[in-house]
Amino acid sequence: MTQLLLVEDDATIVRTLTVTLGAHGYRVEAVGAGSEAIERARSGQDEVLLVDLGLPDIDGIDVVRAVRMTSTVPILVLSARDGRDAKVAALDAGADDYVTKPFDMSELLARLRAALRRARPAAAASVVRAGDLVIDRQARRVERAGRLVHLSPTEWNLLDVLVRTPGSLVTQREILREVWGPQYFDETNYLRVYVAQLRRKLEDRPSQPRHLLTDPGVGYRFEP
Repeated sequence: MTQLLLVEDDATIVRTLTVTLGAHGYRVEAVGAGSEAIERARSGQDEVLLVDLGLPDIDGIDVVRAVRMTSTVPILVLSARDGRDAKVAALDAGADDYVTKPFDMSELLARLRAALRRARPAAAASVVRAGDLVIDRQARRVERAGRLVHLSPTEWNLLDVLVRTPGSLVTQREILREVWGPQYFDETNYLRVYVAQLRRKLEDRPSQPRHLLTDPGVGYRFEP
């Protein structure tokens, strides 16, 4: 079973998640304070963390930041704060993903699986398959339904950032830094243009994408 630390002070949510996640292969340990979470994270015994932001002693973003200083364990934020600023702050602090309450359990489970894939070496596969797409990262080659797809160098670099960690949210700032450089942090229009180009080349229905998904105002993810 996967060892999961739940950092949450709402007893009802703790009970619900302990039972439901337990039925899906997670061994859940819960703590209700940020200071406890930081102390426990130093032991390295947990494989993934679920962290609420509204904790009684320390803000959850500070917990994420403190844990990230000493650990690479996947961290998912689970919070009622649904504003863009809270999401960006949590992701910039080191969270791997952000799930808004109330949440759909199947989506939370999918996000957990994605975070764990990202943390495990097998996730960085050299060949990624998604529907009729075959993306060979080593050869820098994309096929769709058996036909070669031509991508510009910028389109390829953008796609590679996303497929490197399938299912995981990559923030706009991360993408801009890696593809265009740190001086382009505010040029989000670049992303909109190039993601639209990739969707036209890779998606069956670009207006209803299956693989290149947007978290509005926050970032993008590649879903296999």
